[in-house]
Amino acid sequence: MADTASLSQGYAHAAAERLPMPPLDKMDEAQRAAVQTLIDGPRKGVYGPFLPLLRSPVLLDRVAGLGETLRFHGVLDARIRELVICVAARHVSNQFEWVMHAPLAVKAGVAAAAIEALRDGARPRDLAPDEEDAVDFAKELLATNGVSDLVYGAALGRWGEQGVVELTALLGYFVMVSWLMNVARTPAQANASGPGIDAFPQ
Repeated sequence: MADTASLSQGYAHAAAERLPMPPLDKMDEAQRAAVQTLIDGPRKGVYGPFLPLLRSPVLLDRVAGLGETLRFHGVLDARIRELVICVAARHVSNQFEWVMHAPLAVKAGVAAAAIEALRDGARPRDLAPDEEDAVDFAKELLATNGVSDLVYGAALGRWGEQGVVELTALLGYFVMVSWLMNVARTPAQANASGPGIDAFPQ
């Protein structure tokens, strides 16, 4: 099990954060404006993928806007959204997103046993029918870069075309920001409380 006192990202020995928060006096005007926008927005701070993204303030702004749309303005139920985020975070072994979203998934109604199964790298059992469809879609897309007619049809019947588009974009978004943090070795937030994840294989 990962050490909850030090949930660093990266599994090399003594893996140090590569792109931490730049000192305020070293930021340019665009970076300072990006910081203020994040603080004033729904995130209320600068953390996670936005630390490395500060190196490209325009990209940060676009990524932040996409994330806000997918998380706060989509048609997917929070329970499904958080479960799918956990599938993506576990798939790419990202500590930050896992530790942030695993508790949110449980709070939204996903069984704790299902999240623990994902954390261990196993397929969760005894999921609700819509959770089964979401996990099938996420795992097949992440494994094959597409989905079969069977899996697509189940998702379409349950969430409609808008839901399928948002589900696909949600997975892509969280894989993208997880990759960014994996490269930057961005750690989990200092106040993270849940168990982290270990590299595959365990």
